[in-house]
Amino acid sequence: MNVAELLDRARRAKLRIATAESCTGGMVAAALTDIAGSSDVVDRGFVTYSNTAKQDMLGVQAGTLLAVGAVSPEIAREMAEGAMTRAKVELAVSITGVAGPGGSEFKPEGRVCFGLAIQGHPTRVETVEFGALGRAGVRTAARNHALDLLEQGISTIEKAQAG
Repeated sequence: MNVAELLDRARRAKLRIATAESCTGGMVAAALTDIAGSSDVVDRGFVTYSNTAKQDMLGVQAGTLLAVGAVSPEIAREMAEGAMTRAKVELAVSITGVAGPGGSEFKPEGRVCFGLAIQGHPTRVETVEFGALGRAGVRTAARNHALDLLEQGISTIEKAQAG
């Protein structure tokens, strides 16, 4: 995945991107903004590590958090949709997971949920079990996966624009 190419494709498609990150703490936004000139594509990154931040900054519902917990596809969906709505962008990716060390029998280390909100399309969510790679390994794998999802989102929009 070449981040510069991802940004170039987003630029050509006239897209703006936002990120909503929990366990990665801004690593996706950092990867995007490491590239000079990214400000014409990257609008903002929300780092919402606490449940309160998820609610305040992204509009995640307290009832959803209570029902399913922060590491869930439902929360990833609400995070991505909240980021897209609040930033008024065409594309937003979200990440919430257990980076470790440790976890629980219900939410093990390495479980990460992702959301991809694309303007005019249904929000996609998925859960990836990266396994116990260690905190840095899980966070890096999650960042890379989120960048891949953004690339897929750009492809979806490019196809819609061409058709």
